Parts: sequence; C-alpha cells; structure tokens
Amino acid sequence: MKRWMSAAVTIGVVLSGLSLVSPGAMGPGAGGGGEVSQDLNRWARDTWQSLAAMTDEGTGLPADHISGDLETSSAYTSPTNIGGYLWSTVTARDLGIIGTDEARDRMSTTLDTLAGLERNDASGMFYNWYSPTTGEKLTSWPGSGDPVHPFLSTVDNGWLAAALRIVREAEPQLADEADALYDSMDFAAFFDPAGAAGLAAGTNRGGFWETAPPECSVAAPMYNGSGEIAHYTCHHYDTTVSESRIATYLGIANGQIPATALYGTRRTMPPGCDWAWQEQVPQGEYRTYDGVDVWEGAYRYAGMSFVPSWGGSMFESLMPDLLVPETSWGPTSWGLNHPITVAVQEQHGLDEAGYGYWGFSPASNPFGGYAEYGVDVAGIRSDGYTSDVERTDVDIDRTGCAAGANPAPEFGDGVVTPHASFLALPYDRAGVLSNLRGIEDDLGGYGLGGFYDAVAVRSGTISEQYLSLDQSMIMAAIGNELTGDSLKDYFVDSDMRERLRPAMRQQHFGSSWGEGGDGCEG
Repeated sequence: MKRWMSAAVTIGVVLSGLSLVSPGAMGPGAGGGGEVSQDLNRWARDTWQSLAAMTDEGTGLPADHISGDLETSSAYTSPTNIGGYLWSTVTARDLGIIGTDEARDRMSTTLDTLAGLERNDASGMFYNWYSPTTGEKLTSWPGSGDPVHPFLSTVDNGWLAAALRIVREAEPQLADEADALYDSMDFAAFFDPAGAAGLAAGTNRGGFWETAPPECSVAAPMYNGSGEIAHYTCHHYDTTVSESRIATYLGIANGQIPATALYGTRRTMPPGCDWAWQEQVPQGEYRTYDGVDVWEGAYRYAGMSFVPSWGGSMFESLMPDLLVPETSWGPTSWGLNHPITVAVQEQHGLDEAGYGYWGFSPASNPFGGYAEYGVDVAGIRSDGYTSDVERTDVDIDRTGCAAGANPAPEFGDGVVTPHASFLALPYDRAGVLSNLRGIEDDLGGYGLGGFYDAVAVRSGTISEQYLSLDQSMIMAAIGNELTGDSLKDYFVDSDMRERLRPAMRQQHFGSSWGEGGDGCEG
C-alpha cells in the first residue's frame, strides 16, 4: 500500500467515586495543560499513524481496518470510513500533527476521488462498499467472492456528508469542491413521510437498493420525488438514541426533510405489557411538540432515568455528539441524557460487572470477528448488546407483565473498546483518562497506532488491529477536547442553527439523575 510520510461547573454527581462533569465545564482548550495534554496529544499522534497507514496515497481512501503492525489493510471501505478520515485529517492539522499543506493535499486527493466514484444518480448518495485502492464499487466481497448487492446506507452517507461540511469550513481552498459534493446529496431520498408504524411523524428508512435484494425490502418511488424506484429496507431508523440521527440532522439543516422528523422516533417503546418484549417497562409521559404527540419514556438504572439506545452502546448515544452541539442545543434532552449514559456505562463496568474497566460499544471481538458490545439492561433490545465474551444476557422483571429470567447474572470476560471511553471525555474527563491509562499500562492494549480496538479484560486477550471508524471517533474526541470543540464549529452553519436548534431545544426527555444527583430533574 502506498502511504504518505508525515513531515466550568461540576455537576456534583458522584457515582462509585467517579465525579461527572458537565459539557464545557473545563472551558475551551481545557485539555491543554500538563500531563493530561501530553497523554491526549500522544494518543492523537499514534492514532493518526494508524489512519495514515491504512489510507491509499493514490485515492485518498482509507481501508476499513489495518493490522496492529500497520502492514496489512482490508480491501474495502465505506462512506463512514472516508468521512472519518477527512475529519481526522482536519484534527491532525489543528493539533499540529501534520502541516497545513499536507492536510490540504490529503483532503484534496480524497475529494477528487469522491467526485469520480460511482453513485446513485437519483439521490447523489454513495454506495456502501468501495475498493480503497481503485475506488471501484464492490459487487463481490474481497477474499470470499461472495456477491455484494450495492446498498445506499442512510447513516453511512450521513457521516460522509457531515465530514464534507467540516472540510468546506476548515479548508477554504477546498470549499467549492466539498460543497459540490455535499449539495448533490439529497437526504429526502431516505425520508419516509408516513414514518414507522405507530409513530405520528415521518422518519428515515435504513437505506435502499436499486434492485431487489435477497433480504426484506419495500419497493416504492424514491421519497425525494425523483421518479426512480427504490427498494427500501423494511426497517426504519425509529429509535431516538441512535447514531443514525446524524442523517436526520443533516436533512433538517438542508431543508430536505421537516424538523418534525425528530419526533418520528421512539425514546423507548410504548409502556404496557403488549410491549414487554423490550428490556424494561418504561416510565414517562406524553408531550406534544409542534402538534406531534411523543411518548417521553425512560428506563432506570442505579437510580438514574435515561433514554436508552437500541443496544446500550456508547457510540449509538454519543457519536453524533462529536459534531453536533447536542448538549447546548438540547439542555433538557441530550444535556441530561449524555452524562447519564456515561454514568450507566461506568456503573456497569466498575460496580455491577466488576470488570475494573468500562466502555462498551461495537468493536472487534478479541477472539476473532466483530461483535456488538453494550450495557444490555440499558438497551431497548431485550437480547441486546452484552458486555462480555460469553454474551451474558440480563433479563429483569417487567413489573406487572413478566418475571425476569436472569435479573442478576454473573458476568464473564468483559470486552472494553477504547473509543467508547474517548466519547465520554466531555462528561468525565478524569474517569476517562484513568480508564484509558489502565487499558494502556495494565492491560497492554496499546500499539504502534494507538489503542488496539478491543480488550477482553479478564483473559487479557487483545484485538490487535485498528478500525478506521473507531480511530476516527478517537481523533474527533481528542481534537474537540484540546481545541474547544473545533469540529462542532466547522460543522454548524447558520442554516443548521436556524432549522435544527429550535426543534432540539424544545425536547424534554425523561432523563434524571434521581436521588443523590444534582437536582437536574428531567
């Protein structure tokens, strides 16, 4: 592979000895002093090396992942990987890891390749898999030769488009090229005005195929009015706490979908025994926003109330927060839910499961392959993402509906992924740094390209590879911490502020710290 050569206020919540801080409490550039700054800068430099090593010099496209020795890369990439590489390049420049000219050259190469990639003409959207060395759309899987049915993913295109917004602001010389690509992407193509069953507002489908795939699909005229037929996923992205909300934000900011799309998703499934398949029976109330009734349900854990994600993982909850000022635009929604989500992850890893570490999110399986990790009881899916290799399923009582089959299990070999800790930096910096230093020094989960993707804490088994997506989340989190949220500044423009912020500000989640918290009731 060709490679470049690089010339505030404490919330007052104390949970198991961990003090959680509110976003912005440290102030701009808060990470910029002493040992903390040294560690963050070192981690960023090493993380960047893995991203640079997995990126093809000719195309500017990163591979999906690379081996721990930075020698062997995968033969496929996605729009999310490409987007993450672009904002990581901006971050590497802003942190002084690479120079201005190199950063511009890298981004220019990537944009030139993007302009020539095969896309769906009716929407301007990118397919989900390309060769990082040639830019060709994949129709068979590298290695196995299994057929690939080209798919247009809502969330993956969302992350690429988000990166294009960042590039156009961060590098004015590339603004026209980034704008041309961004403006050609029509997020109305994914938005179903009728929405998911039982919801009163429209929401996004998971994506579409151009021709009927083997899996479940729904053929319909493309939602953007192009007249083309799309074969949409049978599922909608109908949960609120999901990484897919980045596409919703972009569609609203562009004026391509209505702001009521924020209310076409579920905080939890509805209450009652008919919905007792979900992990918990939620508590809450109905609220009305812009004429749309929304069940503001919440789950409980260790006395805290919060809006769960589908699987209980950190990236579902916090990845969009890397780019969107969710806590300041949604003080009674995300402003409460994000720090509580971090507290739930910490409580589970340190106390309930007794792993000694925390940070659960989909990542490489240290024993091979890929797996979805999370805090099971904090996810809507009843057989959801678990935190250990053994897939220990927590099944608690649904009061008045069903008795739990496994309410207090013994947990096994817990798997932590460092990117999940980095996502928590704005909410518990001290806890994050302590956790990461332990993963590096005590568990040996660190290599040439920064933190390895995942570690099984009891067996000490390490997934010695680097995933492009996870490394780009780490770069974004460190960059925001050391520069005072520069990626958010690049990302937000006046249209987004005008169209999205009012809808976000009026939302009122059922999140609450509960007894012993800071009194900030949801």
